[in-house]
Amino acid sequence: MLPATFLTKEVGNCFMFYNQVVIIKKHERSFESHGEHLQSTQSEVSRQSLRVRSWTTIGREKIADCRVFSVHKQVSTRTTGDSSETHDFFVFRPNDWVNVIPVTSDYQVVMIEQFRHGIEQITLEIPGGMIDLEETSTIAGRRELLEETGYCGDELVFLGRNHPNPAIQSNICDTFLSLNVQQTQVPIFNSTEEVAIRLIPIKNIPALIKSGLITHALVIVAFHYLQQFCLDNKNAAGLDTDRLNPFS
Repeated sequence: MLPATFLTKEVGNCFMFYNQVVIIKKHERSFESHGEHLQSTQSEVSRQSLRVRSWTTIGREKIADCRVFSVHKQVSTRTTGDSSETHDFFVFRPNDWVNVIPVTSDYQVVMIEQFRHGIEQITLEIPGGMIDLEETSTIAGRRELLEETGYCGDELVFLGRNHPNPAIQSNICDTFLSLNVQQTQVPIFNSTEEVAIRLIPIKNIPALIKSGLITHALVIVAFHYLQQFCLDNKNAAGLDTDRLNPFS
């Protein structure tokens, strides 16, 4: 027969274990309740998001012309029930932009280093620039690629379009891919431009983004578009998407 002290100790341990189980079960029910509350809150937020009101521009005035963009004051109004409100908003209006990912036959990306005055640093980017008023984005992409790098290649393949900063900018940026590029001329720069060409193996792109050597948001978006293009065209004849996809 086991000693009474041993039995008392074991019974006590059983009660402790039972209490712990009860506490855990209570926490589980609490977590489940919390999860249901979060789902309810998210559903409510989703329902509220359907009621976002649009603003109507009732007046626009150009207040500055800064060569590469103009600044406009927009007077806008919106109505809720029987009341309305009017505010001034300020919008940058640049030309539309274009970016090109140029890839050589041995799967290197032709990239450029240049000084950017906004952050006062040298950045690593893909070629690109403004689309002139009389140009299509495809024509502008070929021109910018040739001017900045001296390279040209196969016909440009459209990868995607985005709004660079819709909060304060009105323009779009189109991104293209050019394969089998070769340098055919010396790059052409204006008086303030100074560009250095860098050939980067395409598989090194993710590490350069992670390390912070590539920080330009539109360049990162461009390589996302390239990844999606490779995933969508995985079985396309004559296209080695495994080598072309930076993230594969």
